[in-house]
Amino acid sequence: MMEEPVIAADRVIISTAVTGSVHVPSQSDHLPLSPQEIVAESLAAAEAGAAVIHLHARHPDGRPAFEPAVFEEIIPPIAEQCDAVINITTGGASSMTIEERLAAATRFSPELASLNMGSMNFVFSGIADKVTHWKHAWEKPYLENTYSHPFINSFDQIEYALRELGERGGTRFEYECYDIGHLYTLAHFAERGLAKPPFLIQGVFGVLGGIGADHANLTHMVTIADKLFGDEYHFSAFAGGRNQMLFCTHSAWLGGHVRVGLEDGLYIGRGELAKSNAQQVGKIREILADLGRPLATPDDVRRMLALKGAANTRN
Repeated sequence: MMEEPVIAADRVIISTAVTGSVHVPSQSDHLPLSPQEIVAESLAAAEAGAAVIHLHARHPDGRPAFEPAVFEEIIPPIAEQCDAVINITTGGASSMTIEERLAAATRFSPELASLNMGSMNFVFSGIADKVTHWKHAWEKPYLENTYSHPFINSFDQIEYALRELGERGGTRFEYECYDIGHLYTLAHFAERGLAKPPFLIQGVFGVLGGIGADHANLTHMVTIADKLFGDEYHFSAFAGGRNQMLFCTHSAWLGGHVRVGLEDGLYIGRGELAKSNAQQVGKIREILADLGRPLATPDDVRRMLALKGAANTRN
């Protein structure tokens, strides 16, 4: 029997993805939509133990937002009230242009930003089959559109983000890898000197069009990451939907980091909607305690990932 790889992280980083752009308001009354709700959820998640807050923004009706003015109602209040590392999305939504997707991160020059490492079919149209009552007219077409429109993250777009945010602003990245090939894409940009270690690799499992939520896939992704990046990376993992906590637990058991939040899964248990992001943080924190894994503080994260510090952002 082959032994599973072990990731050497002394403390585990809990990231919380507070709202995202996949789930729609009709799925849960607990999904934060307004800036005030997103701020409150972020602060509560940080209080519960999250060291990194991964942020999207939404319009009042729940539609994904890219406008810096919307983020300006979210990011400063969080930064003023807690010291969590703020991680701004550059994924946004697949309907946005790359300029729109980078607009908030360009405005704020955060310590950390997400970066999707490849074009893919990113399909969540199946959600529409499960919703019986729609709150807003935009939701169903938005979901169904993902069946026919791929999520484009071309090499020139990845390079654009690395140069605009990384080279010019000192932002580092959460490299979101939805398949094994995305690791090789990261290695390509590392060889060119555009992506610099230590890398934070976020393995994402269970998205239709990406790598499946099979635990052997998590082990395989870590094995390839070890081959490509040696001891110059940190690994974190989650799976969308019902496998969310299982994959976080597996990642932590291997010695890696975890990501929870209502962006990735709306439930806290079988058939039970999570009432908040903090509730999910509390659950994974209990699991980590059982595994004997100490939590990383925001300052630990800054050390581990060589971040530039909150004082060097534009909050």
